Amino acid sequence: MLISTQDIFRKSYGRYGIAAVNVWSMEQVHALFSAGQKARAPFIVQTTPVARNYASPEMLLAMISAAAKIYPQTFFAVHLDHGNREHALQCIESGGYNSVMIDASHETFENNIALTTEIVKKAHAKNISVEAELGVLSGIEDHLEVDEKQKKYTQPAEVEEFVTRTGCDSLAVAVGTSHGAYKFSGGQGLQFDILKEIQKRLPGFPLVLHGGSAVNLDEIQRINAAGGQLGTDARGVSAKELLQAVELGVCKINIATDARLIWSRVHREFFKYTPAQFDPVIPGKTYMNALEEFILEKFELLRATGKAEELK
Repeated sequence: MLISTQDIFRKSYGRYGIAAVNVWSMEQVHALFSAGQKARAPFIVQTTPVARNYASPEMLLAMISAAAKIYPQTFFAVHLDHGNREHALQCIESGGYNSVMIDASHETFENNIALTTEIVKKAHAKNISVEAELGVLSGIEDHLEVDEKQKKYTQPAEVEEFVTRTGCDSLAVAVGTSHGAYKFSGGQGLQFDILKEIQKRLPGFPLVLHGGSAVNLDEIQRINAAGGQLGTDARGVSAKELLQAVELGVCKINIATDARLIWSRVHREFFKYTPAQFDPVIPGKTYMNALEEFILEKFELLRATGKAEELK
């Protein structure tokens, strides 16, 4: 069942986290919806502009629509991740999304407010929620590159004015995570003092944590053993950190890197250890099962298992 992010966040705030999983393939859509139905956990299915260019918006939305029929006991929202003005307007006008992100975080504070306000007005007219971003994350994901020197934590003193003037429904904050498989390589970790101050200034307002993948070292080591060359000095967001963030108002946790690492591990091992095989269905099924298992574990970790019952 398609439900609004606002309804999800009202129920989950301070109690449990919502996994927002980026998808670009049939295997991922199956895994996410199957896990959601098995766990009876609400979730957010996300597509990025790059995923839309890769698979086409029509294909992605058709897969999501089909999954909703195949797994009818699911409770989910459909969200555009990291959209610019053009991307957000496309999703608002075309339909299929009930939540969009406008990422104007690299603009000046005033320009960010102006762009976000424009998207909010157009989105709310169609009952679509809007996620905005304040502060800049480092890292690389879907060709989104931010130089480390530009990294800028969200300034708590700005959040009240930003939310009040824009009317956004949730706010992505920069509190130490990074995009891509390079999280926390500098060892800084989440900045909980910033999160505490933001929650104090925006009590009850849903926050979003981008770069929320765990970056499992075992996955990286298995990838490298099968021919990969990924660095082993990075780490993601730990279970303890995620739960502490949820208590401080983080409702939505974005996950993309972990799904990519599992995909890489499954396919590298398939080609390395079964070189006589060439049927794509074999690694495809393995990937679906592995990703489903990972998502089920993430639902349990975030305390979202069984919480879909609250949204009936």
